[in-house]
Amino acid sequence: MKKLSKRKGEELFLKLFLPLVFLGILLLVWSLLCKSVPSFPTPSGTFANFVEKLSDPFYINSENDKGIFWQLQNSLFRVFAGFSLAVIVGVPVGIMVGMSKYVYWMLNPFIQIFKPVSPLAWLPLALLVFKEINATAVLVLFITSIWPIIANTALGVKSVNEDYLNVAKVLSFNPLEKVFKIILPVAIPYIFTGMRLSLGIGWLVIVAAEMLTGGIGIGFWIWDEYNNLNYTSIVVGILIVGIVGFVLDLMMGWLANRFDYRTYGA
Repeated sequence: MKKLSKRKGEELFLKLFLPLVFLGILLLVWSLLCKSVPSFPTPSGTFANFVEKLSDPFYINSENDKGIFWQLQNSLFRVFAGFSLAVIVGVPVGIMVGMSKYVYWMLNPFIQIFKPVSPLAWLPLALLVFKEINATAVLVLFITSIWPIIANTALGVKSVNEDYLNVAKVLSFNPLEKVFKIILPVAIPYIFTGMRLSLGIGWLVIVAAEMLTGGIGIGFWIWDEYNNLNYTSIVVGILIVGIVGFVLDLMMGWLANRFDYRTYGA
């Protein structure tokens, strides 16, 4: 028991110590880069700018000059709108693809063709259709987010044990009963894995999309800081995007574990 407790203590120490070691290496490389590249943001200057931006995140000077809170709010709204639409459409489509070989044969060629297409390639067409920033970003995020959801949902459906499906036949389940009582309980962990991937990709894409479309949002804010030659703010923006993405992933991971029967059973 003492050995186990000691081992856990050592693991906890390493989990805290090793990231600090890497942080030290990163700061050293960063400092060397500052010396070789003129005007490159320094660690100390970035930290000061980071504190400044977070000290007053709610200010509104004009429609196009708002604090970091409002930038993130707009970006997160677009991401969750596109992500929600992808879940609403992607989960039923994934279930049908997993349950029916005919639906799989019908949709799979198109999924494989459109899945590798860069999300930003859809921007010009979306702008042509909507002529509005928010709707354009939501559509692009929907297209980006839907593929992992469909693929993982179909994989989850196909992973259902054949014995369970035979039980559904014996009990004369209709298609809806079969889905909700047999397939979904098994496929839910796969569905949440797809949702977790989709949300991460959506947050990744929104920065690039907003740089091209403009408006209020963290992506356009970073681009605007570049146009104003505020390079330190660019690094601050990158850090904020990374931190928010990390938090979103943690939230989706927690939610996935809550609905995972394998975790609950353990």
